[in-house]
Amino acid sequence: MFSKDNKWFLLLLLSLIWGSSFILIKRGLVGLNPFQLGALRIIFACIFMLAIGYKSLSTIPKAKWKYVAITSIFGNGLPVFLFAYAQTGIKSSVSGILNSLTPLYTLLLGVLLFGLSFVRNQVFGVLLGLTGCLFLVFFGKSATGGTHYFHAFLVVIATVCYATNVNLIKRYLSEVSPLAITTGNFLTLLIPALVILFSTGFIEIATQPEVIHSTLFIIILGMVGTGIANILYYQLIQITSPLFASSVTYFIPIVAMSWGLLDGETLNFMQIIGAGIILSGVYLASKK
Repeated sequence: MFSKDNKWFLLLLLSLIWGSSFILIKRGLVGLNPFQLGALRIIFACIFMLAIGYKSLSTIPKAKWKYVAITSIFGNGLPVFLFAYAQTGIKSSVSGILNSLTPLYTLLLGVLLFGLSFVRNQVFGVLLGLTGCLFLVFFGKSATGGTHYFHAFLVVIATVCYATNVNLIKRYLSEVSPLAITTGNFLTLLIPALVILFSTGFIEIATQPEVIHSTLFIIILGMVGTGIANILYYQLIQITSPLFASSVTYFIPIVAMSWGLLDGETLNFMQIIGAGIILSGVYLASKK
């Protein structure tokens, strides 16, 4: 689909798509709870992927389906709910900034579990990024003056999931087409998502105007921010490296912060410093 010459184009396109996902989650939470939002995001992504990629499922070797199932959990199953719940307590821009920790955990897990090589400045980058994370969270106050450590920690867990996923994709699914991987991922998650959706009372509120409005944002999030984005991301992993692919999160905060500012969100001075420290750490960790 794409060659190595297209890697920067893919990186920037993914940054725009995923950077816009946080404001869509924020809009979706106006009428939906985090579990309904996450379930709908998976369901709409699955419908879209089956429409365009159903035939690709036959190209997945039987021995690879277990890895498709595992990556579905780490790449989408857990993160969609973690991010949705996290944004009930932190700003969408902060969520986008914390998401940039993904390359740091990609490096750590790659070194510890997948035999990835590293150099000294990458270790320093990891430590710098984690320091920035502490700044961002510690100095982030809610409207009532409290600091939502728990909600911020949920985003950190999500980035660990993403880091695990990117290493698994590179190690075990490099020869499977990105379209097949993405379609298989969401097909695997469809039944659990339906169970979650119908067990959280969605049917009772589905016709409410604000729920319909929120659902429209989640349709966009599911089709573009999840379905199409995953195809592009898996393609990027296959033509480059896990660390380069995960560095998409270096640009995502810029897009997320821009949407946040347009939506009336603000960051205090110490949070801006924390964001800068995180991005500096990601930059160092992504260099060889």
